[in-house]
Amino acid sequence: MARIVGVDLPKGKRVEVGLTYIYGIGPTASRKILESAKIEPDTRVKDLTEDEVSRITSIIRSDYEVEGDLRREVEMSIRRLMDISSYRGIRHRKGMPVRGQRTKTNARTRKGPKKAVGVRKKRLVLPGQK
Repeated sequence: MARIVGVDLPKGKRVEVGLTYIYGIGPTASRKILESAKIEPDTRVKDLTEDEVSRITSIIRSDYEVEGDLRREVEMSIRRLMDISSYRGIRHRKGMPVRGQRTKTNARTRKGPKKAVGVRKKRLVLPGQK
């Protein structure tokens, strides 16, 4: 199992797909990395040599912001929006959709499961009871 920037890549997958398991690297970036490292995209992760893994790692470290640093940067951007009380920051704080989606219906991913609105039955009061 190849370990690149702190992430174990799945052995059986193609390198092109395996690199997308790293936070901050998608399919396009994965192809560019492999192209600059001169590695065939169809190679399986288990077939990578130590030299190839080190080339990929050095390219990622020099050209891309990934994993912890990227997560921290995204978190700080969201926190900044919340601190200045922008519209987007308020939506983040409330846990609502941020990008203008409708919320009357749908938006369950962001809002969470439906909250039941209390409907109570009237208690039957028999004569002589309170």
